[in-house]
Formats: sequence, C-alpha cells, structure tokens
Amino acid sequence: MRVFVTGASGFIGQAVVAELVAAGHQVTGLARSDAAAARIEQLGAVVRRGDLDDLPGIRTGAEKADGVVHLANKHDFVDLAASNRAERAAVETISQALAGSDRPFVLAAGLVFFGLGRPATEVDRAPYHGVDSPRGGAENLALEFVDRGVRVVSARFAPTVHGEGDHGFVAVVADAARRRGTSVHPGDGVNRWPAVHRSDAARLVRLGLEQAPAGSVLHAVAEEGIPVRVIAEALAARLGVPTGSVPAEQLAEELGFIGAVLAADVPASSVATRALLDWAPTGPTLLEDIAAGHYDR
Repeated sequence: MRVFVTGASGFIGQAVVAELVAAGHQVTGLARSDAAAARIEQLGAVVRRGDLDDLPGIRTGAEKADGVVHLANKHDFVDLAASNRAERAAVETISQALAGSDRPFVLAAGLVFFGLGRPATEVDRAPYHGVDSPRGGAENLALEFVDRGVRVVSARFAPTVHGEGDHGFVAVVADAARRRGTSVHPGDGVNRWPAVHRSDAARLVRLGLEQAPAGSVLHAVAEEGIPVRVIAEALAARLGVPTGSVPAEQLAEELGFIGAVLAADVPASSVATRALLDWAPTGPTLLEDIAAGHYDR
C-alpha cells in the first residue's frame, strides 16, 4: 500500500513509518525541514516537503496515496487556538481528498475525557465539535466522512506515549521536577494516567490502517491508569529529588494544559481495540522507561 504520513519525523511518526516500511508498505512522509527529511529517508521512506499549513501539498499527498496516516500537530500549548485551527483544516483537506474512494484514513486523536468517573472506552464519543474545541473537533469531523466513502479510523493515543526520545508529557513533568527540586503530584495523587509505549502505538496504527472497519475508534492504551503519585515517585527516585503534593490548581498554573491533564483522572480502556485487531502491547511500561533513564535529560 502507498501510505502518506503526516508527522512522519516526530516521536510517534518515526515509529509508525518504521512499522509500515517493515510491513512492506511504500511510505511518503511529510517533512518541513532538512533534518526531518533526513530522518524520514533513513527509515526507508520517500519525502514530501511541506508542513501542516501547506494544505494544497497535503491534498496532493493524500490523493496520490492508497491510504493516509495523519499524526502531525503543532502542539502549541501557548496558542492552542492556532493548533486547533491547523488540525481541523488538515483533517478536512485529507478527508475531502479521499472522499468516495473507500481508502483508509487513520488520524491521531486525543484520549482525555474529563469527569467520566470510569475508564473511557471506544464507544465513548468525543464531546468536541467545531474549530474552537480541542484539536478543532477533528475526530468528529473526520468520522462524518465515513458516509462519504472514506474508511476513517480514529486512533486515540494515551496522553503518555513513552519511550526513548520522548519529549511529551512525562518529559515536561520531569523537567519541572528538576527545576523545582521536587517531583510533585496533585493532592493525594490517586488520579490516573493511561500510557502506551510508542512501539505498541505504531503497531496499532498499522493494524488500523490495514484492517479496521470504517468508523472504528481505537484506543492506543497499554496501561489503563497509573496513579500520578506513582509516576511522581518513580521520577523522584530516578532524578534524586523528593516527592511532594501540591494543589491541582497550582499544577495547571505552572504547566498549563499539561498540568491540567496531570491533575485529572483520565483512565482509559483498550479492551475492544485488542479484541478487534488482536493487538497485544509488548513494549516496556512507563515506569520501566523512567527507570531506564529516558527522562534524565
């Protein structure tokens, strides 16, 4: 299959490209810089130059492919509105390019559902609609194209996709612990975070592209919910700092969106995903990756 991948040079994207190439797919990855292009080529993929704002280029890449994996996101936590607009525009462009073709479109989606009081499941529909909502409501927008002949598959990643080279949520929390001299958790720290190793997430994306029916919602979750206190203690042990408790509001003030998520209880299940695709995570756990020193920098 000829697969066009946005975000191909990123932390998750590189793992996905490697997984697809190893499975025999012909991959074209979107790259906005020479460094990104070099990383993609080293993985055995072809480069298409452009970025998330290059909508004509994204459309052409999608039109020439047998399937699309959309992983790119600006992740601008200072200007979330700009990230949301760009995400929605890219997803709409890809969906329109694939309309009527029955070709697969796997898009990365968030897996943060506040206030459920239980693990989120694949049947839970994201409450986000419109450009002003998280990720621009892109998941619901894409799923509308199922009735327009696109095999849309939403891959909801755990907020912590971890592994060597991760610069995401846990890396930010680790950096804050080094600056503060204390690894903190909100309140009693019993709230939970789901997690998945990037190798398992990459395999899930490939399986979704190859097999998942139109309209599928997949949960890239290996660990349903690790107490945030346990994560803080693991970082403290590795970084050589004490642990401490702070009010949830303080975390949100210090770390913005990431702090707000860290203070929330957002467990998630992947039972249905595992059954649908015969997907069984085999990568290291989050605590194992912390102990391995992947967040020491």
